[in-house]
Amino acid sequence: MKSIHSKTVVFIHGAFVHYSGWDNWKTYFESKGYKTLAPPWPEKEDEPEFLRSKHPNSPIASLRLMQVINHFDAIVKSLPEKPIIIGHSLGGLITQVLVNRGLSAAGICIHPVPPQGVIPYEFSFLKSGWGALGLFTSTKKDYLMPFSTWQYAFTNGMSLADQREAYEKSVVPESKMVTRDGLSSDTYVDFKKPHPPMLFIAGTADHIMPATLTRRIFKKYTPYKDSVTELKEYINYNHFAVASRQHWKEYADYVLNWISAH
Repeated sequence: MKSIHSKTVVFIHGAFVHYSGWDNWKTYFESKGYKTLAPPWPEKEDEPEFLRSKHPNSPIASLRLMQVINHFDAIVKSLPEKPIIIGHSLGGLITQVLVNRGLSAAGICIHPVPPQGVIPYEFSFLKSGWGALGLFTSTKKDYLMPFSTWQYAFTNGMSLADQREAYEKSVVPESKMVTRDGLSSDTYVDFKKPHPPMLFIAGTADHIMPATLTRRIFKKYTPYKDSVTELKEYINYNHFAVASRQHWKEYADYVLNWISAH
């Protein structure tokens, strides 16, 4: 029997990037009869170029992860029905927390950051995210991902022109504290708790959130008869595939079909 009846979708973007990365998804899902929201994080409402112009003194630097989680918690609770929550990267972690709070009709976690209890020891994760932690630097200054790190962490395998275009359209300053909080108890999830249907999506060429890490997150969830948990892997897709011209629709079609099947 189908268990996902909601026609409302909330998209949650990740760290380092702008919420407009969901624009194509919103339009596409709305064409299929869904009501959609893709709210920005606090302090990230403006355009990427303007937000970058505030670096390194952006108010984004003061953000904490629990503040972001509770921001989306309040948005979800204000809706007339429990939504389908779709999150990418750190948004995929926030999705897991909100699902664990009982606030969703389903959760789709695309290349997600792991919750507490899944230690991200993969070398490519550490190489991609070390600078964002900002150890031994002031947390009063925000972090702006350098283009070279963007090439490795998000857009590996893409042409230089596409990497630059994606950087200009997507990258915004980030709070070092949000990044550090991702390793704290703020990200606690009860893996044994029954939950609505959940889908995890990984890309085998993803450096910042490797497919091996997504597999380990997926395996932590205790299987229950009424708690569907599934994993989909895309071969040779990087972290930016969810928003790239070449691949976003492939992801969106898979998610829509998965929702329809559950």
